[in-house]
Amino acid sequence: MLESSNGKLLVYASRFMPDRKRLESVSVATEKMARLLKLSFEIVTFREKITPIYVYYKNGDEESIPIYCDKGGKTNMQEIYTALRNMMFVLSFHPKHSALKQIRNGIMRFS
Repeated sequence: MLESSNGKLLVYASRFMPDRKRLESVSVATEKMARLLKLSFEIVTFREKITPIYVYYKNGDEESIPIYCDKGGKTNMQEIYTALRNMMFVLSFHPKHSALKQIRNGIMRFS
């Protein structure tokens, strides 16, 4: 998927995830957020056997910013989506992320 000018959302998870339902919930919520905000979406897997699933926002060459961590608590896609939306809204006020400022109304419209 081509990276949009607004950035992308990245889901980081272990290939050896014992609970696939958690990964599915996080990735579906993240993909929904990315689609509504016209951001790119990508799942990045790694070989280490760790439990948490992380979601990061990345724009261009800037450093990735963690916006969500699932340590095994929530599996409800809507709760995860709400947490992502709230973090993206807060991040949109940071002067370094002017691209998100432009889509701030979209973030709140889909609440």
